[in-house]
Amino acid sequence: MTPDGSALVELLTRGELTVRGRIREASNAVLLCTVTLDGDTADCVYKPVKGERPLWDFPDGTLAQREVAAYLVSEATGWGLVPVTVLRDGPYGEGMVQQWIHAEAGAEAEAEAEEDADADGNGDGDADGALLALVDGEEAGEGWRPVAFAEVGGGRTALLVHADDERLRRLAVLDAVINNGDRKGGHLLPGGDGRLYGIDHGVTFHVEDKLRTLLWGWAGEPLTAEAVAVLGSLSGQLADGGPLATRLGELITPAEVAAVRDRVAVLLGTGTHPEPSGQWPSIPWPPV
Repeated sequence: MTPDGSALVELLTRGELTVRGRIREASNAVLLCTVTLDGDTADCVYKPVKGERPLWDFPDGTLAQREVAAYLVSEATGWGLVPVTVLRDGPYGEGMVQQWIHAEAGAEAEAEAEEDADADGNGDGDADGALLALVDGEEAGEGWRPVAFAEVGGGRTALLVHADDERLRRLAVLDAVINNGDRKGGHLLPGGDGRLYGIDHGVTFHVEDKLRTLLWGWAGEPLTAEAVAVLGSLSGQLADGGPLATRLGELITPAEVAAVRDRVAVLLGTGTHPEPSGQWPSIPWPPV
């Protein structure tokens, strides 16, 4: 039986981790595990700090903490966009342990890009629940948001689009707050419960603008009233001594916490989704 809510946090934090295998496609060590406590069990991912590859622009050994910090911010929004994530000791030392999401079959739209586009080049934003696609022509089509043109081989280009989906729009706001430097298509997991989850938040919370994402479809457009309300709540929680600021201060540096506070203030001040800065590649590579 897999519990929910605080019971799941307790299970992931205190349960016995059993390693079942390694996800070899990942750039860092990612272990698929089972966690068990008092008769409850769940599948989870364990990313030991010792398995993190050094990055030129992030301090060594900090990616696990950033993953947990992203979960805390997600929870503070009330949107629940990041699977339950904790920092704990494990078979290979301290690391991040995260709830495993059993994604809907066929969720990876990149693998079905040609199937997701109509013959006239327009996509159907509801086709098979697809979130991303490549379409011919220069128009995204109904239900889609344009991102950028991409080379698809044979001298051809196609328009990369994402679904005009409320869940993605919320995730775009979260990514702007946490300064996500790696929002790829493979990091979007539609769950069987209809919810959308974002994973892999190790390269987040940098003090410099590092936002790289496939979710630029709302760039420059006004934030929704819901997003403004959520950002206003975050602003209060991020104030000095606030609950979120205190918890983040245990995971990232004071300067990084201050940068989160500043990003929220900018979003509230402009009232719009951010646009690419032009000082940093705006789309991650590879995009999936």
